[in-house]
Amino acid sequence: MQTPRLPPLSSLRPFEATVRRGSVTLAAAELGLTQTAVSKQIRAIERDIGRPLFERRNRAVVPTGEGARLARIVREALGDIAAEAGRLRGRAGPGEVVLHCQLCEAFYWLMPRLSRFHEAHPGVELRVVSSMRPLTEATGPFDVALQTTGRPSEGARLAFTAADTILPVCAPGLVAGRDLPLAPGDLAAFPLLSHRAVPQDWADWADWFAAQELEVPGGAGRIGYDSFPLVLQAAVAGQGMALGWGRTVEGLVADGKLVAPCAEAMARPAEISVFRAGHGARSPGARALLDWLAAELA
Repeated sequence: MQTPRLPPLSSLRPFEATVRRGSVTLAAAELGLTQTAVSKQIRAIERDIGRPLFERRNRAVVPTGEGARLARIVREALGDIAAEAGRLRGRAGPGEVVLHCQLCEAFYWLMPRLSRFHEAHPGVELRVVSSMRPLTEATGPFDVALQTTGRPSEGARLAFTAADTILPVCAPGLVAGRDLPLAPGDLAAFPLLSHRAVPQDWADWADWFAAQELEVPGGAGRIGYDSFPLVLQAAVAGQGMALGWGRTVEGLVADGKLVAPCAEAMARPAEISVFRAGHGARSPGARALLDWLAAELA
């Protein structure tokens, strides 16, 4: 049987990056190549395939349906190769499963319930890697990952999503003596604690007020922090109102460190995304972890 002929391998990364970024210029910057080199590789793969894979519109390049489908397959294949190469570089043990998790969810949501996973799967050697950076900036290999939906995740395969609720939270002392629940407009009397990120790839106060069909109160003070764990700690310390993701703050509310002063909340039916990374996530341990996360997040 004749082996199917591959397209020029050197053209695959420039082609996939151009589709993903929607721009030859951005793809060239990402790969450290010139625009001319990227354009040359795109022409090479189109010649090999025998049909155009992009529509040229002024300065924009838009993949055809066939180009988008090929890019998706290339992205998954490159993700598999990168994940396995990373595992080999990291010399992960044969039974080890690596879970990449956002720092705040790892600390406040995962850790209190992780003993249940170990009790149910004593033979799985689980290693948790936490980070405040998006999945695309992970510095090591992983089998399963959990992060807020909408953050960059190219190369990882979505396994499932889970719902969450976003609501204002604060220290009990901050609203002592006030009649609860507060109306959304009452929050203007308090500093609004905010996680400032570039890009702002998760919800902030403007999103929450918009869900209530309101604008951010003009008189509200804003205090910005560079990480969500700091926002929660500032809220616990009584420094202002924070937006809390229900799953993340449930323990702090149960312990009396935070309260929900408003009845209004913002429902997010697919706020949490769980990913698997290539064929390594098909191992029995990774499959057990995915099933356990799905049950815990149900």
